[in-house]
Amino acid sequence: MRARLDQDLIIIHSDDLPKFKKGGSVVRNSYFWAMRAIAAHAPRYGDWEYEAEVWLALKRILLAFQESGYLGLRETQLEFPSDFYDIPLILKDVSTWTEPLSPD
Repeated sequence: MRARLDQDLIIIHSDDLPKFKKGGSVVRNSYFWAMRAIAAHAPRYGDWEYEAEVWLALKRILLAFQESGYLGLRETQLEFPSDFYDIPLILKDVSTWTEPLSPD
C-alpha cells in the first residue's frame, strides 16, 4: 500500500486501501473494518490518515493479516517513496520502499 508521512500522519493512498464488498470475503471485509476503525480520517473516496498514537495498532493489524496468509504482501505492507528514508521505527517491520523508476 503506497504510503507517505506528513508531519505525524501516515497517509495511505486511496487506490491501495482495502475494499468492503457486501457479501464479499470475510477476511477482506474484516481487514477493511479494522483499518478503518483506527484511522483518524477515512473518507469514502479519499486517502486514509493514521495518527502516531495508533501506529502500534496499525502495525499489529498489518502483521496479523500478513500472517493469516489470506492477503498478499502488497495489500498488507506500507510502501514509502524510494527517496524517503525516515520510516518510523515502530512501522519498519511492516514497511518497504517503492522501486525507484528506471531511467529510460
